[in-house]
Amino acid sequence: MPTILIADDHPLFREALRGAVAALLPDAEIVEAENADDLFAAADAHPHADLLLMDLGMPGAHGFSALVHLRAAQPQLPVVVVSAREDPPTMRRALDHGAAGFIPKSADTASIHAGIRAVLDGDTWAPPQTAGAAGIGPEEAEIAQRIRELSPQQYRVLSMLGAGLLNKQIAYAMDVSEATVKAHMTAVLRKLGASNRTQAVLLAGRLSLDGISIPEGGHEDEG
Repeated sequence: MPTILIADDHPLFREALRGAVAALLPDAEIVEAENADDLFAAADAHPHADLLLMDLGMPGAHGFSALVHLRAAQPQLPVVVVSAREDPPTMRRALDHGAAGFIPKSADTASIHAGIRAVLDGDTWAPPQTAGAAGIGPEEAEIAQRIRELSPQQYRVLSMLGAGLLNKQIAYAMDVSEATVKAHMTAVLRKLGASNRTQAVLLAGRLSLDGISIPEGGHEDEG
């Protein structure tokens, strides 16, 4: 019985994907997540899952960073990105960052089934126009490699930093002390090769869907 993970913050689209998977794989166990934290927990709880269908825009994903981190943490789990971003460069970037497939949200059921079946068979799948798109550049590839080296706790700190949270807010969300957050932050800066919080956000922003992304708050270098 295959296990399929579905990660998307829109309930109606999760329902649509669940229906498409059930039609193709009637015996599949389907596990759903609505944000990146839930996705990482689901992937940890189901280490032998056969496939992940993942949206790029759900809370905590921050563009391609969640995909990059998940592929490092769970290299055995094939990932198909299912996104409303249907431009060829986005599709190409998803594949370059480790996705085994890319299914546009506008795809019909037959295309969804073709993509799922291809990846389950060990192949890759994406719309034909993906082939003509340029791949990621060396700078983006280098930053992705640095993010792969973060521990789960360090990635979570970086994710919340990217959302504009201060150290005390991150500590509250993680139920740890501010000293622990500062220790994680020091490791994040070292692994990213950043000198401060703002630079870390700028570097991580290279993996956003539209390039550099800077949150409105939380840029103070708290130390």
